[in-house]
Amino acid sequence: METSRISDPRTPPGRPAAGCDVVTVPARQGLEAVDILRRGPADAVGPVLHDDGGDTLGFLVPPGTAAAWDVPGSTCTGTDGRGPALAPEPPVEGSDWLLPPGETDLATDPAVLREALGEAARIIRAADSCR
Repeated sequence: METSRISDPRTPPGRPAAGCDVVTVPARQGLEAVDILRRGPADAVGPVLHDDGGDTLGFLVPPGTAAAWDVPGSTCTGTDGRGPALAPEPPVEGSDWLLPPGETDLATDPAVLREALGEAARIIRAADSCR
C-alpha cells in the first residue's frame, strides 16, 4: 500500500492542516529516522515530539494519514482534524518538542517517513548484529 502527502485544498501550500495525525515510534528508531530525514532534502521532517520518559517519538503527519498507515512497530493516531496543531507549546501533556514547529513548518510526508523508518530499522538490525 502506498501512502502519499494528503493535501487539503483549504490549507495554504507548505502548511499542514490544523489537527495533524501523529505517528509514534520507539525512540531509538525515531531518532535514527530523524537523522535520515534531516540528511535529505530541506523540509523533509516536520515537528517531532518526544515523551518525558524518552521512550517514544511522535512525528506530526497530515490529517488522514492514519487511515492508510501500516508500518510495523509504529502506530498512527488519527485525529479527525482535532489533533495536535502546530503551536509553540507541546500539544500532549508529558511531552516536549524534539523538533519544534518554529524550526520547521511542514508536517512530515507519510511516504518519506515510511522510507526513513524502514531504513532506520535496517540500520538498527545491522548495528545490533555486530555486537
